[in-house]
Order: sequence, then structure tokens, then C-alpha cells
Amino acid sequence: MSSSALFLWGVLLVAVSGLFAAPALSRRFPRMWWCVVGFPVLWLRMRRTWRRLARECDLTVMRGSGSALVGRLAVKGRELDALVPHLVVRLPRKARRVSATVRLLAGQTPAEFVKAGEAMAHAWRVHAVRVTSRERGRVDLLVSATDPLMDPEVAPSSLGAYLARLKAAAVARGGLWGRFGQGSKADVPVLPEGASVLMVRLGVREDAWPWVLDMAAVPHWLITGATGSGKSNLINAVVVELAPRPVALVGVDLKGGLELAPYRPRLSALATTRAETVGVLDGLCKLLDTRMGQCREWGVRSIWDLPALVRPVPVVVIVDEVAELYLAVDKAGKAEAAQCSVMLIRLAQLGRALGFHLIIAGQRVSADLGDGVTALRAQLGGRICHRVSDPGTAVMTLGDLYPEAVDAAQAITPGEKGVAITTDAEGMWLRARAVYTTSAAVVETVEQFAHLRPSLPMLDQMAGGGLG
Repeated sequence: MSSSALFLWGVLLVAVSGLFAAPALSRRFPRMWWCVVGFPVLWLRMRRTWRRLARECDLTVMRGSGSALVGRLAVKGRELDALVPHLVVRLPRKARRVSATVRLLAGQTPAEFVKAGEAMAHAWRVHAVRVTSRERGRVDLLVSATDPLMDPEVAPSSLGAYLARLKAAAVARGGLWGRFGQGSKADVPVLPEGASVLMVRLGVREDAWPWVLDMAAVPHWLITGATGSGKSNLINAVVVELAPRPVALVGVDLKGGLELAPYRPRLSALATTRAETVGVLDGLCKLLDTRMGQCREWGVRSIWDLPALVRPVPVVVIVDEVAELYLAVDKAGKAEAAQCSVMLIRLAQLGRALGFHLIIAGQRVSADLGDGVTALRAQLGGRICHRVSDPGTAVMTLGDLYPEAVDAAQAITPGEKGVAITTDAEGMWLRARAVYTTSAAVVETVEQFAHLRPSLPMLDQMAGGGLG
């Protein structure tokens, strides 16, 4: 056999071996495989199909007026050789993710490219193409070769790894940190330098970036979801993240404490009835007035401008099943519900500067629960919508800020537990998924950091009834 034939057989053997070994290699070395094989193939496919895709999806602009004379007849139509917007594909920064930019031509709008997103995903054989526009005259394409929400455990936002780094960074610190809780200073954990006390890492977003709930940027959040959609798991993740930090946690659970009872060792107060809720919220409003006077005394506009030695701890109020707060059958219950609604709205309006943050959760949230629900929702700038049982809840959660996100929320299937439509501080909406936080992890965490529970003087009288 000649040398050329041997060479051809060798090339064929390598190609066949690579074909069978490709799935194993892509799993074993995902980043290397993406840089060597995945990205070049996708880049070629995007470049090869872009002109035809632009023409078929009406993403082109005519060179002339689009009309011509045929004899004595004026004919108007689309030019065959129209202008195609320029596509620039950037080098990937993450495995299986590609960013691209399209410069809009005169007369084009981002809405045209948003409609063509599904066609792009099919033409390029990828999981999804997300179209956004953050700059005039330009649209950004985020191409996801695979769904990052399938396995959020491998995301860099893993709660276990992040909490381990949090504990490893624990040092003694004076001021607020040293006074927080009754344990020794050596037991007080601190966040890594540059991290926010109110920045909670939950899971992974559809663009493969960590899903971060930054209550310093967006102070109040509304979370909705049907039973089994992942709402309780999300609250678990929030509590596990906040438990080691200098933050006071207050719970309102009108399901008799069934949902928030595991957090009891770490909660500064827990209300399980509407009457107890009135007392807890009244105490928080009094605390709000006290902090307001403190800021006036120091001549500052927020507690974050106060010196560390006198700065009070931020308070995160978690309200589970908000519908139970508004559903009342008798006159006294309706009066209590209205009172609770007014105090929650007051905490939301003044809370950001004074260190109060609300997380309002419920299976069903709609305007028919009462006028107070709509007024409260207007104060909750952050929205998270899991799979819901009725369209009204999706509209109530997302419709006022992002009407186009309502359909995406209703498309979440029962099998996609933990998947939600969420908003971020940049004014966008996107799909995200929280990592699974077990009940055992929650119990272990809140018991481990129970000694860090701060004392809120205005709520001490509720400790007996609310905390037991």
C-alpha cells in the first residue's frame, strides 16, 4: 500500500475516532472543546447564514425607493440586492456562549430583531438567541449553545461554595460587625472585600452569569409562584445567604408558620397570625421613625452615611403568602388587613434609605385581593415570577414593567422547577434558576448562626408571642 493511501487511512481513522470520542471530550474538557471546535463551527455557521437569514426575516434595508417603472406601470416591491446590517461576532468569554453585535441601518428598530430571535436560534442550531439593545443604533445578540439552567449546581454561584468562601473569610472586625450578635468577634463572619452585605447569590441566569439579588440596588422584591414551582426554595436560598451576615431577619407567615418556622433560630421576630403581623409591622414602623430621627441628628440622608459604630443593621422582612394577609371575612379582619397594607407600603416607601427591605411572596397575587395589593406592588421594583396557576398573577408580577415577559412566564412548564422570570438592576428581564437548597442545609445554617440574631428593641415584645 502506498504512503498516500496509508496517510488517507490514518486521517479517516483519526476522524472516526474523534467522532466517537467527541461527546466524552466535550464533557471532560468543555472549555477547551468549545474554543477548539464548538466556537469555530458556530462562527462559520453564523457568518454563512447571516445574509440569507437577514433577507428572509426582513432585516434588510432597500438601497433605493423600492419602486420602478415597467412600461407605463409603477411597480413597488423589495429589492433582491438589499443592504444587510453588519454582524460582528466577538470572541467568547464563557463556554457555550457567544456575543454578537449588529449595527442598525437607517429605518431599523430593535423590535425587528427581537421577532427574528427564534429564527436565528434554528438557523444557527443553538438553544436560544437573546436580543437586547442598550445603545442607540445597535442590538446585542447573546447566543446560548446550550441551556445553562439545566444544571445550576455547576454555576459559579453555587451557594455551598460561596458560603464556604464566606466562612473562610471570617475575621474579627470592630464597629457594626463586632457588636453584631452575642458571639465572640472571631465567630463573626464577614463578606469578601468589595462584596455587598445585601447582595444575595441565588443561582444562574440564562446568559450563564450568576443570578444575584442585590437589595442595595433594588431594595424590595415580589416573588410569585404556584405550589412546587420553586418559590420556597428561593426563600431558603435567601435566608441561607443572609444568615451569616449582619442583617436582621423578620418573618411574616400567615400559614401558621409552616413555611418560615425552620428559620426561627435566626429570626428577630416571626408573626404567624394577622394580629401578630399588625404588632410586628407597627414595631418596624416605630423603628423606622427612630432611624429617621437618628439620621436627622447626624445630618445625613441614609443609615449608610452614618459612622460604622452607630450604624444600625439592615432589616429584611420576608412575607410568605401575601394573599392570606388580605383575605378577611369579617370587619375586624379587613381592618387589620388594611392596617398591615398601609404599614408595608410605608416601609417600602422609606425603607431603602433607612435599611428596611421587603421580600413579598405569594402563590396568587392579583388586583381582586384589594386596592392595597396594587399599591404595594408599585413599591416593589424587583420581580421574580415562577410558574403560576393563573395568567392574572403573571400579569400582576410582570405586566406593569415588562409586558413582553408575561408570555415567557406562562411558558414555564411544571418540570422546570426553580426556573423563573426575573428582573435585574439594569432594567432587563430574563430567565434564571436558583440552586436547590435542602431543608437540612437551612436548619443547619440558621442554627449555626443563631447567635448572630440582632435584638430589635421595638420587636422584643413580640419575641414571646412570635418567636416562642
